[in-house]
Amino acid sequence: MKFLITGGAGYIGSHAVRMLLDQDNDVVIIDDLSTGFKVAIDSRATFYQLDIHQTKAVEEVLKKEHIQVVMHFAAFSLVGESVKNPLKYYRNNVEGTRSLLEAMDNAGVKQMIFSSTAAVYGESSKIPIDEDVDLLPTNPYGQTKMAIEQMLKAFSVANPSFHYVSLRYFNVAGAHHSGEIGENHQPETHLIPNVIKSVLDGNSDLKVFGDDYDTKDGSAVRDYIHVEDLIDAHIKAYEYIEENDESNVFNLGTASGYSVLDIIHTCEDIIGEKIPYQIAPRRAGDPAVLVASYDKANRELGWSPKRDLKTIIQSAYQYFKRGD
Repeated sequence: MKFLITGGAGYIGSHAVRMLLDQDNDVVIIDDLSTGFKVAIDSRATFYQLDIHQTKAVEEVLKKEHIQVVMHFAAFSLVGESVKNPLKYYRNNVEGTRSLLEAMDNAGVKQMIFSSTAAVYGESSKIPIDEDVDLLPTNPYGQTKMAIEQMLKAFSVANPSFHYVSLRYFNVAGAHHSGEIGENHQPETHLIPNVIKSVLDGNSDLKVFGDDYDTKDGSAVRDYIHVEDLIDAHIKAYEYIEENDESNVFNLGTASGYSVLDIIHTCEDIIGEKIPYQIAPRRAGDPAVLVASYDKANRELGWSPKRDLKTIIQSAYQYFKRGD
């Protein structure tokens, strides 16, 4: 099978590339390297430095490489930045995906696995969240992903031979078991890398954003999923399209919620030292609790998470200790 991975030089995309190649698939990467890293590109893959807004160039790659399915990870994903600069997010995420779909349509590529987000749900009163919960995103990042899901649905209705699976991630973390690739955003806004880096870099400026949420310890609660479990679900999503010839939407999480302070204390246990932190105001657009039900993915994809929170943190710690 031949896959195109958009955003294949990024955190999640690079893991998809690695795991697909390790299963003897052919992989082509498109990435403009605006947020990805060339060092993360697997040498076994074919790489094109392109922006997905370059519709004609993307179409030519799809045709030249005889792509059969697209895994679409290319997006901006910083919640705080999306609040400050929503037009940047709508242009890159929504318009970029529209351009990609046009290229796919012109090239006759009929399958997409889409990287969506739990942010489409917003502040849900139902915990754990299932796929039937109303979509009420509280920030522009979540709004762009919801808009893309709506666009994919409309496109599939208008083009019955086109099928997609939209995967709504909760908090992705951890690193590949080899330790060779892992999370490396610039700037880094995700909790687990920042907690670990605060120790390895000797930086005491670790911040907990909000201690007044309606949670057990006042800090926000999230559902953390290992990146390798996540990519396993992407591969099963492709198999689902092949077997069922239909589109669908699935949550990817663990049904377990951990507070910010839980994460800090688990990191302390693994690293073996106390981790200082400061309380800061809440970030705009951050819900109090996001925890997934993955029952539908378990039932229809045959997928369930295999790695627990300690494994997630240990893998991230080993990656960052390498100094990559």
